[in-house]
Amino acid sequence: MSDDAKLSPVEGIKAQSHNLRGEIAAELTDGNDFFGKESIQLLKHHGTYQQDDRDHRAHKSGGKSAKAFIFMVRTRVPGGKLTSDQLLAEIDLCDELGNTTLRCTSRQGLQLHGIVKENLREVLARINQVQLTTLAACGDVERNIMCCPAPHHFDPVHAQLQDLADRLAAHLAPRTRAYHEIWLKDPETGEEELVAGGPNGHEIEPIYGPTYLPRKFKTAIGLPGDNCVDLYANDLGLMAICENYQIVGYNVLVGGGMGVTPSAKKTFPALARRMAFVTPDQVIDVATEVIKVQRDFGNRADRKIARLKYLIADHGLAWFKSKVEEYYGHKLPGPHPDDVCGFDDHLGWHEQGDGRWYYGLNVENGRIHDAGELHLKTALREICRTLRPGIRLTAHQSILFTDVAGDDRAVLEEILRRHGVKLSHEISNARRWSMACVAWPTCGLSITEAERA
Repeated sequence: MSDDAKLSPVEGIKAQSHNLRGEIAAELTDGNDFFGKESIQLLKHHGTYQQDDRDHRAHKSGGKSAKAFIFMVRTRVPGGKLTSDQLLAEIDLCDELGNTTLRCTSRQGLQLHGIVKENLREVLARINQVQLTTLAACGDVERNIMCCPAPHHFDPVHAQLQDLADRLAAHLAPRTRAYHEIWLKDPETGEEELVAGGPNGHEIEPIYGPTYLPRKFKTAIGLPGDNCVDLYANDLGLMAICENYQIVGYNVLVGGGMGVTPSAKKTFPALARRMAFVTPDQVIDVATEVIKVQRDFGNRADRKIARLKYLIADHGLAWFKSKVEEYYGHKLPGPHPDDVCGFDDHLGWHEQGDGRWYYGLNVENGRIHDAGELHLKTALREICRTLRPGIRLTAHQSILFTDVAGDDRAVLEEILRRHGVKLSHEISNARRWSMACVAWPTCGLSITEAERA
């Protein structure tokens, strides 16, 4: 973008924040139940949004309503991979400090809702105690890295996909110490805040720089024959190309995104474009340079058109590829001819290839709760405590129970049935394919119901 363009207010907030610190720490203890407008923007990078519970607004004199401030806390889970203990910890938090519901997101993460400000530090600390994090679950950074969650062991491909998701997530995570200073205790001293991190108190963001990205950035890793993560709907899609059950490289897809502002004609949805083919040894470095080009040339004046798809629409794919090659230092070949040809939602029973099974359970609209005759949350507690399966979250807001012994298949089904949870083959296609965001009453962008409808 032009150096003369007027930057959006959020850019100024990030620039003055001292690597995402701002006034968050001071405002945590200021006696208010809300944060100021600058902190609201910075908090997103820490994995939390300030919201207004419109179901519980209090009415002031004169008929005006006062906002009921609450917070959403999102956990970043690369590839949707969890342990039973980690899921139990999130369920405990939703009961003890949230609004008693936990939600699986369409990006393989988890969301807590109804957190009040005075409990934010405890919530984030407890999430980190079970080796999870909320850092970069939101904000102008790389969001949760998605990948196919199926634990197939017939060949090494799926394990390699998950390994890449883990390595890429670690590589692209913000390096600022602000998160640890504000939310986590020093394990050696027990003090509430860590002192400034980095060598000699200095820190840098080698990938993001002091103002991070112009807008959020989303990445997914998947397969031509199983596009369960919707590769073409992401800023960056990495499509694994396989030969003889080995990953030989990745097609790099750039510029996808379905977001639209209905009132702004300048916004539009876009499918990602096929840019290049890279080897497994190149993929992390090339992905990094894609992000850096967006960092340096993305629109920082108008956040509505700040995603990567708009940069590519303005300059063209050839220009964008040339910039990535310039940053990377080498030419990149065109994409492999393989393309998306299949999809699997992974519901029902499947052999893993190692003598064990996994079961895909439909979670309608991702909502984990107990209501009426449905006691999904209680069922999940019992399954996690008694069978101790691995947990994988899907892009369709559903759950995979992995590493289940053959003799325990009937046990898992019995627990679900006893708690009023329908098995995946018992639901209609409409429910199987339905998805919804939380919307009303907490999302500030919603104008009606969605998930509760």
